[in-house]
Amino acid sequence: MMNITPCRPRDHVTAAGRLYPSAWKQSETMRSGRGQGFPDWPAWCFLPIAATQAIVATGAGVDAQWLHVSHPERIPDAARLAGLAGWRMTQGIYRFDPAVYEAVRDTLVAGDIPSDVLYRLPEWCVYIETPNMLLGDVQMHGAFAHLEHDVNTGQPELRFLLDIDEAAGPALMPAVLHLGRWTLADALTRSLNLAAGNAVSAGEQLPNDFAKGMSGVLRPVLEPLLSLLLYLCSQAAEVGDGQRRPANPEPKRVKGGLRLFVAERPTTWDVGVRLGAALRQAYAAEQTGQVAGHVGPRPHIRRAHWHGFRSGAMKRDDGSDIPAAQRPFELRWLPPIAVNVSKPDDLPAVIRLVK
Repeated sequence: MMNITPCRPRDHVTAAGRLYPSAWKQSETMRSGRGQGFPDWPAWCFLPIAATQAIVATGAGVDAQWLHVSHPERIPDAARLAGLAGWRMTQGIYRFDPAVYEAVRDTLVAGDIPSDVLYRLPEWCVYIETPNMLLGDVQMHGAFAHLEHDVNTGQPELRFLLDIDEAAGPALMPAVLHLGRWTLADALTRSLNLAAGNAVSAGEQLPNDFAKGMSGVLRPVLEPLLSLLLYLCSQAAEVGDGQRRPANPEPKRVKGGLRLFVAERPTTWDVGVRLGAALRQAYAAEQTGQVAGHVGPRPHIRRAHWHGFRSGAMKRDDGSDIPAAQRPFELRWLPPIAVNVSKPDDLPAVIRLVK
């Protein structure tokens, strides 16, 4: 028998397929029928949770509108299937260089960072490995992240599936951030408050400090996940080996029309390899106080931060000026270095095999 290397995200897909045997065929049918027999939704969402809720209801043998009454314990399965259905198509696993991972993870998501930056995710759903990250006192191995479109309200959401171990085995804990005309920092606060309000509305007896306690558990996880996602959205050149880039598949023409094909196997994308080399060089220089061929201030490390800016003066076709607020927004992660560190573009390329 062929030995298969353990792969947590793939194993979650396999487990969900066993629980709902028709889920993947149904999800592909719904996606291909988007706007043609099924409701339409934005292309950046592979499959909305309303669709996977119908899949879960079918598996439970009930009508979707009664699922929350007859099988409330299955409601989270719809959130899990929505993320896993999107990830299954591309199967991208994002592995950050250790130095870059620590630096980006510790960068606070603060200030005027618009949520529409997240529409630049490289794939419908990504899986980010999260070494040394805890959810409370539980090890978190990674997280799926994808964009959700609420078909009832049109509300865009950022959805997470936190990959943890429970007593019964590997588990995926859903978490959500509601996106809109506010910053990502505000989105985090809004979502935590909304979750507490929904629990109270559902009749749950919550302690007075529930919202504070939930924030204390989720915020230390969601804030670094946001920074890691923003890095994937804003630093595309630092993903992969320069030869290939992650992307959603394009439909291929087959007999009877167009079809999306599922990735044959997971692909591990190395993130920040060259920048990681620069960071280690800077840290070493800071420790020794020496930089080869350079005389100047002692090398030192500054705190990393996000920097956003709008494009310069732009004009419409009629020659009128485009207001600054309507110009394209660019986001850059400025690494935690201030003195005597090479830029990533100046470093030699480091090639790693894509797995």
